[in-house]
Amino acid sequence: MFQKTLKIVRLIKQSIKSDTYDYTTGNIKKAIALLAIPMILELSLESVFALVDMYFVGHLPNATIAIATVGLTEAAVTIIFTIAIGLSIGATAIIARRVGEKNPELAAQSAAQAIFISLVIAIITAILGVIFSQNILKIMGASNEVIAQGAIFTKILLGSSPAIVLLFVINGIYRGAGNAAMAMKSLWVASGLNIILCPLLIYGYGPFPELGLKGAAVATAIGRSCGVIYQCYYLFNPKHSLKIIWKYFKPQLKLIKSLLHISAPATIQFFIQSGSWIVLSYFVSISGGTEASAGYQLAIRNIIFFILPAWGLSNAAATLVGQNLGAKKPDRAKQSVLLTTKYNIIFMSLVSTLFLFFSTSIVSMFTNEANVLSVGSQALQIVGFGSIFYGIAMVMIQALNGAGDTKTPTWINLIVFWIIQIPLGWILTIYLNMGPIGSFIAIPSSEILLAWAGWYYFKKGKWIQTQV
Repeated sequence: MFQKTLKIVRLIKQSIKSDTYDYTTGNIKKAIALLAIPMILELSLESVFALVDMYFVGHLPNATIAIATVGLTEAAVTIIFTIAIGLSIGATAIIARRVGEKNPELAAQSAAQAIFISLVIAIITAILGVIFSQNILKIMGASNEVIAQGAIFTKILLGSSPAIVLLFVINGIYRGAGNAAMAMKSLWVASGLNIILCPLLIYGYGPFPELGLKGAAVATAIGRSCGVIYQCYYLFNPKHSLKIIWKYFKPQLKLIKSLLHISAPATIQFFIQSGSWIVLSYFVSISGGTEASAGYQLAIRNIIFFILPAWGLSNAAATLVGQNLGAKKPDRAKQSVLLTTKYNIIFMSLVSTLFLFFSTSIVSMFTNEANVLSVGSQALQIVGFGSIFYGIAMVMIQALNGAGDTKTPTWINLIVFWIIQIPLGWILTIYLNMGPIGSFIAIPSSEILLAWAGWYYFKKGKWIQTQV
């Protein structure tokens, strides 16, 4: 027993070191662990972003308005996350394939081009977000009071788009190169600063001014920006496995085209998914009011907190698929996905149990308002029912993405989320007058279909022939 424990400790220590490892050879379980452990820790810390702001603003005066503002803004910011994730998937797929082919120079050039195009897109997004911040809240169904008090929060958060996008994309570069530990450490920096600065800037301690809701946005923007600075410091270090030099940033149309060929469908893919969540947030807001919206946003934040570690496992599958296809080892890629799916089912089963039986206790940590607590607990229980299926779907979808086949998951998402989930949510919430509960039911209903579709296309095996 002692020897087994010691072996696990050594494996964890190895996984969080920024060392290179050949994931195309050796024990697959060990390869999954070395990638998944830092990826789980990385996304666990990213999920802290989703909870820290909500926890502290939940204790402000007019907490319901503050929670609704943060929730609705984050729903809008998911569009930026969508762009970032899409570009990140493209970067991971291309770099993992080049690393598997043992072509580090082309991998480094691809990384530089990914950063270049990401920065251009992020700056444009930030400018639009700052200009139209009030309009965005209004479109989301926010009340006049929420718009009046929350516009500055929205403006700051959307204005920090470059930090959001680069944080995701550079971590995608690290993951593709197999250096998941560096991606994890950058989130430690970003999340740690956010946790420290949030209460200081919201409530005003010592030399720090009391900024209220605005302080939460400032803390998050500073945290993410410092995370990006940390990433760049190590990315441009000559000792890094990807030797990125400044001349690689000169636009190379062939590499940009290759990146966008994979990233564009991936961005659309996640835009479809996040767009569906935004529409459901709108249904909840207009059918249940500000209190229902606040309760739903609390539930979603907690769901994200528990689901993001499962994304860590899924991202490990994407890297293993990309590198092993590059090394001409499709059977090893398949086996990696099947093992990762098994681990994700186990994890999401625990999460589902937690949501079903402890929903009230979880939500009560963020609010004492009875109506908000009731809606949040109900949402957590109903949405939590589909967690296991979503865990399966995550691995299948990311496996296809990791192979560079981003078009198939895009079509799956379009059918599941926009043709099924949104209409079902409208029918139950508005047409049948079930209120917010109708939108809650639509989520696990569609996740069951998402899992089946992902599994079906993975088993067909066409992703193996994808050229990157």
